Amino acid sequence: MAEPTYEELKAKLAEMEKQGGARRSGSLEFRVGEKGGVSVYGLGRFPVTLYYEQWTRLLEAVPQLRTFLEENKTQGKLKLKEK
Repeated sequence: MAEPTYEELKAKLAEMEKQGGARRSGSLEFRVGEKGGVSVYGLGRFPVTLYYEQWTRLLEAVPQLRTFLEENKTQGKLKLKEK
């Protein structure tokens, strides 16, 4: 079996980077860890991990969180990432 050429390796690397970029473009992935916590991947560099009770508390607080975010966005206190 022949070894891949430089151009073939370069094309394969570009394809892999493109696939990795698509994963970071907004899709989220959920996993249950060894200790039973639920981790969310795709929000940033590191996963966010909480236990069931913490997730349910956070989900119940979504209306307050949305209000908080909008108020602070309007006041210019939040740092917004450029897309």
